[in-house]
Amino acid sequence: MSTAPKIALISAVPAAIPAASDALRDALPDAVVWNILDDRLLTDADSRGGLDSELRRRMQRLITHALTEDVDAVLLTCSLYGPVAQQTHADVPVMAPDEAAFADIAAAGYASVLVLASVDTARDDSVERLRTALRDAGADSRVVGLSVPAAMAATKAGDHDALVATLAEACVNLLDDVEAVFLAQYSLAPAGAALHEAVGVPVVSGPKSAAAALLRLASEGSAR
Repeated sequence: MSTAPKIALISAVPAAIPAASDALRDALPDAVVWNILDDRLLTDADSRGGLDSELRRRMQRLITHALTEDVDAVLLTCSLYGPVAQQTHADVPVMAPDEAAFADIAAAGYASVLVLASVDTARDDSVERLRTALRDAGADSRVVGLSVPAAMAATKAGDHDALVATLAEACVNLLDDVEAVFLAQYSLAPAGAALHEAVGVPVVSGPKSAAAALLRLASEGSAR
């Protein structure tokens, strides 16, 4: 990967784009960020009862489109489509939204992790995938989930302070039993730093972990 990489972000909702773009630019200031948005990906998945074969092919076409345009990496921002990224074999990294975050959580060895989401479906999906990733990594961390519906309203309103306050208030009674918090959606990631200050435990998010992983890859590439 070059020191000024071109990174394609494939998103299903516009709200995920700023968090991913900001994290990439913080880690890789010279990066060229290319946003590819299909705002029917989640709607169609909901109407079909989940990720079916046609939606998998649709996401694969979007990934192929990005790869054809000579990118240095592809990052999906919608966790539902993460399995498509993980099944893609390419000459450049094609990353699922949370794979770097899950690796960071496993490496840290937290005894317990609280997963925060704004909707039940995202909570349940992330809890299950994180448990699987930790088990595969040989970690035995306890994973619990919490959905915070008010966080969605704050996100849609673009109210950062309300988002942080809502998340902090929701999890305050659980903090004695958890060693870290994982933000299950990219749209919640902007609250990460302030939430860490408010609750006093590490807060892990997909965009920040993915950006750090891509920075490591860029550094390794420049060292060769």
